[in-house]
Amino acid sequence: MSATFLGMPAFPRNAARAVGDSQLRFNLRKATRTIRGRRAATVGEVPGWEELRAAGRQIKDHTLRHLDRYLLQLEEAVTRAGGRVHWAADADEANRIVAGLVEATGETSVVKVKSMATQEIGLNEALAARGITAYETDLAELIVQLGDDLPSHILVPAIHRNRAEIREIFREKMAEWGRPAPEDLTDEPRALAEAARLHLRERFLSTKVAVSGANFMIAETGTLVVLESEGNGRMCLTLPETLISVVGIEKLLPTWQDLEVFLQLLPRSSTGERMNPYTSTWTGASEGQEFHLVLLDNGRTRVLADEVGRQALRCIRCSACLNVCPVYERVGGHAYGSVYPGPIGAILTPQLRGTDSGASAPPGGMPASGAPAPGGRMPASATAVSRGRMPASATAVSRSRMPASATAELDASLPYASSLCGACYEVCPVAIDIPEVLVHLRAKAPHPRAERLAMRAAGWVLDRPVRLARAQRLSGRLRRFVPRRLPGPAAAWTDTRDIPDIPAESFRDWWDRTDGGTR
Repeated sequence: MSATFLGMPAFPRNAARAVGDSQLRFNLRKATRTIRGRRAATVGEVPGWEELRAAGRQIKDHTLRHLDRYLLQLEEAVTRAGGRVHWAADADEANRIVAGLVEATGETSVVKVKSMATQEIGLNEALAARGITAYETDLAELIVQLGDDLPSHILVPAIHRNRAEIREIFREKMAEWGRPAPEDLTDEPRALAEAARLHLRERFLSTKVAVSGANFMIAETGTLVVLESEGNGRMCLTLPETLISVVGIEKLLPTWQDLEVFLQLLPRSSTGERMNPYTSTWTGASEGQEFHLVLLDNGRTRVLADEVGRQALRCIRCSACLNVCPVYERVGGHAYGSVYPGPIGAILTPQLRGTDSGASAPPGGMPASGAPAPGGRMPASATAVSRGRMPASATAVSRSRMPASATAELDASLPYASSLCGACYEVCPVAIDIPEVLVHLRAKAPHPRAERLAMRAAGWVLDRPVRLARAQRLSGRLRRFVPRRLPGPAAAWTDTRDIPDIPAESFRDWWDRTDGGTR
């Protein structure tokens, strides 16, 4: 994938272009309404859905509070089962580890299971720079890769494409990556799926290294879990001789019993199914296969240190919030400039990457007390991650070493990519209060001096009822002089909003004059 999110303009400019694309809006509206309708139907079948949702939240919160302990337990379990665990503080380190493991096999290609963590760190591009080709095997990810495109949805990365567009991509690009599409290919879903199946089958049978992510990791047994709908992931997990899994440290669950809760929450919230078609689990290295687990921080310990923002780490990547978001439905995922679009991306991306271009991190990204040893391996005696109760001095961000100026403006704008309607919170299966985090991040974001002065003045007026009453009377007298478009920087506000009509008489004065409306 040669395209890149880095350096994209801020969200308002991206969104302005997206809303002008009528085909994009049609594709998004049709897809998101279909998915959320199916979700509503399957969730409505569960009488104790809110209790199940609360259980998911509690399990995640407990795990995050004790993440250091459970990560070390996971490492010990994976090692006992014949796997090897690598610790990656940031994207660069994770990419170096994976590329080194692939090079050690002598192979120059890998097949991939759908993985947002590998997209987050730009693994495909990093491997390509070292002469290794990564082949996506998830159907939607394949469409994105062949189209030299970017994913725009957590669950359905090619949601912005319709069937006719996919047919053209297959006909024009599939031959460049392997088996070509049939000459008589139509845009019927069955025909498109068959073309992809035949194209991918050759890769599954010939490629000896696979890269995956995981939906969940079980600390007590060292088991990884992948949920999917196509079966391509299972081919990647079982056929290759070497399996490398790159997983965010927040994907942990303490026990198998905890997994039962999420196997009910995730399918219903993501695809609107009672259960997903394929659930693959593996523990350590299987017979004839070498297994490596790369545990990725890349900013997660910084998020964990924020008492309000840390709830974003509960996310199980179901995409329910995207499917109900009125903003996402109109602008799509590319406007967010991140692999994590929609409401969850608006709170997760700024925290992972940081919004202050002046922020800095130590070279490895993690605090010195928890720095990985050479080779990406953290000693078991060291604390795996900084706890939520960490001191302020230990809140260094683990971020990819990208130019801060390339993402700072975009990431600072993301907390404003919302109407704060709250629909995302209502459907989140782990009860992430996204509006709360959005407001929290807005308060932390840098604000222009003029805006700070205006807010200070407003606070002074609103602090005393007498001041507010006087301001209301004055604005009523001067309402005829209020322009429809504000001057200077304030014009950006009135370009997208109408200034409310100012009444000639305030409610307070009306109440006093009419004695509460009785005369």
